[in-house]
Amino acid sequence: MTRSLETRLRAVAEERYHDRHPFNLRMHAGELTPAEMRRWILNRFHYQRHIPVKDALITAKLDTPGLRRMWLRRIRDHDGAADGEGGIERWLRLGEAAGLGRERLLTGADVLPGVRLAVDGYVNFCRLGTPLEAVAASLTELSAPGIMRTRIEAFERHYRWIEREGLRYFRDRVGQGSRDSAEALDLVLTWARTPEDEERAVAALTFKCEVLWSLLDAVEHADTKDTSGHTAGDTAGEGT
Repeated sequence: MTRSLETRLRAVAEERYHDRHPFNLRMHAGELTPAEMRRWILNRFHYQRHIPVKDALITAKLDTPGLRRMWLRRIRDHDGAADGEGGIERWLRLGEAAGLGRERLLTGADVLPGVRLAVDGYVNFCRLGTPLEAVAASLTELSAPGIMRTRIEAFERHYRWIEREGLRYFRDRVGQGSRDSAEALDLVLTWARTPEDEERAVAALTFKCEVLWSLLDAVEHADTKDTSGHTAGDTAGEGT
């Protein structure tokens, strides 16, 4: 008997999620230097700012008002209902808490080529894929609450030089990730009616895991010098 689709999807999310990546393992063990942490925050912001873009592409694929309203909430979660709100704003505050000016994050001038490629690949996947594939790719959120809790603990224990207010993004995503993954999983299980549909769903989630892994590969193996020739994040000291 073959495993159920839900079991297969949860296995992919558990076995291939980027919490196992060496860079995240070092982060959670408290082994990153301030320069490495700032490099991650800066490059991960390039992914964060494209989340509402890919969600807008997914929303356009949904064929009922109810589904579109449900998915639009994800865009509001990241863009906010007004200026100064939402997950993107909270990530900018994380950068500021770590000593990075928000203008440096917003310009994107120092984003690594490998990160750009990974993010572009994900956005285009959501643009070109079927609704099933685009929604299934979002199911990395099945593992998101766990990594957020681990990250909060790691930051509070090991990276006390980062101001506590900067951790609000992680705290908010614990609840949001649980809600979003439950909704997306229900859609995928409803839409995947054939063995071919199931394979597409599993392949889509596998691809998304590879996107997140590739992003961290780029950050892990980057030179410690950024494109302007100075050490990443050297605009501020470590703090206490």
